[in-house]
Formats: sequence, structure tokens, C-alpha cells
Amino acid sequence: MSSAPGYAALCRAYTRLYRYQHLASIVGWDRNAMMPPKGNEARAAAEAELNALMHRTRTDPRLAEWLRTAENEPLDDIERANLREMRRDWREANALPERLVEAKTLAGAKCEHAWRTQRPANDWRGFLENFREVVRLAREEGQFLADDSGLSRYDALMDRYEPGVRAADVERIFEGVRQWLPALIARVQAKQRDEKVIAPAGPFPLASQRALNLAVMKLLGFDFEGGRLDESVHPFSGGVPEDVRLTTRYHEDDFLHSLMGTIHETGHARFEQNLPRVWLGQPIGVARSYGIHESQSLSFEMQLARSRGFVGLLAPLLAAHFGAQPAFAADNLQRLLTRVRPGLIRVNADEVTYPAHVILRFEIERALIEGAIEAEDIPALWDEKMQNLLGLDTHGNYKDGCMQDAHWTDGAFGYFPSYTLGAMYAAQWFAAMRRAVPDLDARIAAGDFAPMFEWLGANIWSQASRWETPELVRRASGEALNPAHFRVHLEARYLD
Repeated sequence: MSSAPGYAALCRAYTRLYRYQHLASIVGWDRNAMMPPKGNEARAAAEAELNALMHRTRTDPRLAEWLRTAENEPLDDIERANLREMRRDWREANALPERLVEAKTLAGAKCEHAWRTQRPANDWRGFLENFREVVRLAREEGQFLADDSGLSRYDALMDRYEPGVRAADVERIFEGVRQWLPALIARVQAKQRDEKVIAPAGPFPLASQRALNLAVMKLLGFDFEGGRLDESVHPFSGGVPEDVRLTTRYHEDDFLHSLMGTIHETGHARFEQNLPRVWLGQPIGVARSYGIHESQSLSFEMQLARSRGFVGLLAPLLAAHFGAQPAFAADNLQRLLTRVRPGLIRVNADEVTYPAHVILRFEIERALIEGAIEAEDIPALWDEKMQNLLGLDTHGNYKDGCMQDAHWTDGAFGYFPSYTLGAMYAAQWFAAMRRAVPDLDARIAAGDFAPMFEWLGANIWSQASRWETPELVRRASGEALNPAHFRVHLEARYLD
């Protein structure tokens, strides 16, 4: 590396930053999974201090000099890709003042912590008091990023999650979905109307649910030497590739939501655990986008876990953990897991109606960040869009309406499109997999997940951020993002 001293200095700086981020990830996991309520104020201050330290590291004036030097150094293709990601990170960080980074951390921690009790109480008014500040700071953050990039405020925020994707792109894709989704929902419901489905009979002890979740995680290849499963108000995946922290939530009368949530997070975890160790600590060593990351969780939760082959493997596991009952017969379980029924809660939504939940949130948060609406306007807009998209009434029901997600509480505006983009990528991955492995479904039914894991490992996990997203998608699947694969998948599973 003596011939590239600028690049070497950058690598050392980003390794240091990665270690700070390691601490921040574990501290954030603890805040959501283990921290007692009275620790929130002190924890928020500590996290704000740590985020400020990371911001100072990312904006160290020496990085600008090293970036200029490295640009003219003899680097190979991998190093050039890493340098590209370093420059992107450096530019974003330098667009934001440190006092805003701290203020956003504090406001988000306060809002999210209060939300945990305000949501069950249906306390929109109390939530709004903290949420207004989160929105104000998100708009300010968006404006700083917009001034630097020339993008709109919302595009500038979304670019952090989906580099290169713009709201106009998402709007075009979602408008296409709007054209066929309502009719598909109606057709599937009509087809399922006369199907007999036996509901599982509970209660389902929490200890048994946890044991089941751990067994399924093991089946899916999760490395328990490098991660763990815990409980939180809202399921999430956190930590770092060497120490992946997953959470789920439990209800004694319903094990499926916990199980499917765990499978979803396990998809995230397998990606993290299989990122190239040789790139660890460098910007090239992380997932290229949140949509690509969600494509892994949805490959596991939707593409795999609701397939007939996987359900056949799941059925005896349910009987072993909860005792045999008619509902656990594979055919009934398949009908249960593919039941299409519009509901209020996004994380509990079936595969067909899920995009409507994302479209609703995208349209509201875009208008909110761009200043077309204010925080006070959200409930009425939510009610209107939920009625139009899914025919459901949420008037006065804030806890199952606009207060249900944790994302907005800490200012994660621009994230929601990643879910449906991820579902589309996942459908495209499986179409490519089936071309490469024609007997893929038979192999899965036999309990052989190697073809799936090997394909994902070669085409997604091992690539991390080596390629910009369009090139990654093209190399993996042979074409650009093609939403038609998602529609074909839904029609094949739910209508054929």
C-alpha cells in the first residue's frame, strides 16, 4: 500500500469509524431490547455524543485531502469501488452540521421512547408534541442535503437508503402497481372465499414460540455463534456482521406473526453474516441499499417461507412445539399463510396487500418532508388513503393507523419505499434462481436450501457494495429492476 498512501489513510479512518458504528449499533439494540425505561434520557445523551464523534470522524478535513490524493493513486477495481463509497459517505456527512446530528438523535430518542406508551394509549395528541420536532429536524436535514446535491428534500433523504433512486422513479413504479393491485386483491379474495381454513387453537406459550423461532432460524442457517434473538416492541435487525442482533415480539394467541417476523429478520441476518469479511470495516463491505437488504428478508419471509415446499417442512415443527392439531396440516397451513385479507397493520399484512401499506406511507411522508402537509394533517390523509387503497376505516384509531410504525419516530423518512422495492427484487431473484436451478422448488421441499443460499451468496451477499445498484441487479438477474416479476409471482402463487 506504499504506492497508495492516501487510500491507506482513508482505510484506517473508515476502520476506526466502523468500530464506533459497532458500538452505536449495540447501544441502539440495547435501548430497544434491554434498557429499563428510566435509562432513556441518559442513553439518548450518550448516543448523541457518540453520533457527534462519528460525524467529526466523517468530516475530518484530512479526509478531503486523502480523497483527492487517492483519486490519482494506482488502485484496483475493488479499491476504486471502495473509494467511490467513501466519497459518497464523505459528501453526505459534510453537508450536515454537527449540532443537527446531535439534535436529531435526541429528538428521535425522545419521540420513540414516548411512542412506546403513547401508541397503546391511542394518544395522538401526546405523540404529536414530540413528533413535530422530529419532522422539523428531518426537513432541515433534507434541506442541507438538498442544497449540497441539487435534489429535492425528500429525494435527498431517500438517497441515503436507496442511492440513485428518486421519488419520481418510485412514483412511476407504484403507479404501475396501483393499476393492477386492487383487481388482484379482489380476484384472490373471490377465489379464497369458499376455501375452508382451520385457525390454529391457542394459547401458544411464549417459551414454546421462542423455541420454535430458534429452531427455524437454525434451519435457515443462522449462526448463533455470531448473533442472538431477543424481544422488542417493534421487530428489527441490528448489530454488526460479527454480532447480529435480531428481535421479535410475542402474543400468546398468535404465533405466526412472531414466527414470520423472525424469518424476515433472519433474512437480514444471513446477509449480514455472509458479507465479505475481507471488506469488513470499509464502506464497500456493507449492503448497497436498504431495498437490496429488504430483498433478503423478503426472500426468506415471502418467497421461501410461504412456499409449499417450506410449509411442508414447517408443519411438523409446529406440531413438535405446540402439539398436533388439524390446523397444522400442511395444506391448511399453506392456505393460512397465503390468506389475503386487507388489514390495518403493515407488519401483519399478507403478501398481496402489503404494497398498499407502503404506497400510503410513501405518499404521506413525501408530502410531509416537502412541506405540502404538516404533521397535524397525517391522520386525515391516512384515513383517506387507507379507505381508497384497502377499503378500511381508521378514523380515530391512531394506534393501528398512523402511529403503528417506529420509523417516523426517529426521522427515518425515505425508508418505506425500500420494502416494496425489496419485494420486487426478491421476486426477480427467485425468477433468476429458477432459471439457474430448474428443480429449485423440489430441492426446497426436500429440505435442501443450498441452491438458494449459494445463489444469494454468489450474487448478493458476496457483492456487498462493490457495484452501484443497477449494475448489481443486472449482474445478478440479467436485467434491470423489472416489477413484472413481482406481479407474475403473486398471480402464480395466489391465482394458479
